[in-house]
Amino acid sequence: MKTLQELTLLDRFLFDQTMEDTETYEALLRIILGDEELKLLTPSQTEKELRTAPWLRSIRVDVFAMDDFSIYNTEMQKEWRNDLVKRSRYYQALIDSSLLEPGVPNYNNMKNTTIIMITPFDLFGQKHFVYTFEDVCIDDPTLKLNDGAKRIFINTHGTNVDDVSPEFIALMKFIEYNEGIDKTGTKAPNLEKIVDRVGQVKASEKVGVLYMQKWEEEIIMKQQAEKEGFDNGFKRGMEQGMKQERLESIRNVVKGFNVTAEKAMESLGIPESDYDKYLSRL
Repeated sequence: MKTLQELTLLDRFLFDQTMEDTETYEALLRIILGDEELKLLTPSQTEKELRTAPWLRSIRVDVFAMDDFSIYNTEMQKEWRNDLVKRSRYYQALIDSSLLEPGVPNYNNMKNTTIIMITPFDLFGQKHFVYTFEDVCIDDPTLKLNDGAKRIFINTHGTNVDDVSPEFIALMKFIEYNEGIDKTGTKAPNLEKIVDRVGQVKASEKVGVLYMQKWEEEIIMKQQAEKEGFDNGFKRGMEQGMKQERLESIRNVVKGFNVTAEKAMESLGIPESDYDKYLSRL
């Protein structure tokens, strides 16, 4: 288990907690899109759910906001998957389906959409930092469809440094390695805002408790899934294993957050009546 202090922006929990601050998300978009005039009109929303019908698959986007002209959805994708291009298409479709109210006759009233996916790997193998896709005519590539839809894939390991700003390169390093800002003269006001926000998140006791609770919930869900399909005798063994896992959870929280065992158990939601049986085994 990583401690909260060890998380980077590649970790979805820290990314969401950081970007739910609208000014911070605005700063991120300014760096990525190279637009210092970009000004969001709506608060940034994290883990926003979108669906077209109850019986169809929904999506839960990492960060979502809009300005006068566009809707912005930014996803942090730490692990490699071979379906990210089709996933971005599905996200595009569900976002588009929410842009017009019933009865609106003119489709030109739709806002533009920009979907950004940040990854620590090169999805297309060209060593670029940024891959931007818009629909163009195959027969005449000089013709653009200009339908307002844009999908951007970012590779934090790009090598074409001359094609992006120094602040963008510094952002890539910070996202992956928590490296600070170069103070040798590089102006990075947007990145400074992001770095400051990350510091505030990591220093927040409230966020620390949320992180511990989320981590515990994930362990419980995993354990419940593992229990399914086993007979009752093996379930008893699994229950003993869960107790051992919980002991390890307590030890990790005590060590990672420098708190007492009682405080760790309180944060993990362990009933006070069970404290003694765990304290005797720590």
